[in-house]
Amino acid sequence: MPEYSDKTCANNYNKAKPLHTDHLTWAALLARWMEFARSALALPDNDDGRRMRNSVVDIITLQAVWFALQHLDELDNHERALGLDRAEVLINKHADQLHKRWTDNQEIPEMLKELISDAKDQLKAASGSG
Repeated sequence: MPEYSDKTCANNYNKAKPLHTDHLTWAALLARWMEFARSALALPDNDDGRRMRNSVVDIITLQAVWFALQHLDELDNHERALGLDRAEVLINKHADQLHKRWTDNQEIPEMLKELISDAKDQLKAASGSG
C-alpha cells in the first residue's frame, strides 16, 4: 500500500474543485421537489387529489422563483432586470393557474395562498418596491 504524506494529501485537496454551497442548496431543493412530485402520484383520485396533483408544477415553480429572487443581487444589472421581469411573468402565470383550479366553490388551500403571497412579496422586495 502506498504511503501518503500530509503534503500529498494537502496537494490533492487543493486540486479538488471548490465546494459551491449555492449549488448544494439548489441540488437539495431539486431533490425535495422531485420527492414532492413523486408523492403527488399517491394523492387520492378525487377532485381534491387531482387539483393538487395538477398543481405540482405550479407549486414547484413558485418555490423556485421565490428562492431565485433571494439571489438576484448576484446578477449584473441588465440580467437582474430581466430576472425580475421573468419572475413576475412566472409568478402571475402559476398563481393564475392555481386560482383557476379552485373555482368550483372550493377555496384555494391556505398553504397555496401563502406560497403565492410569499412569491409576490419576494418579488416586491427584490425589485426594491417592498
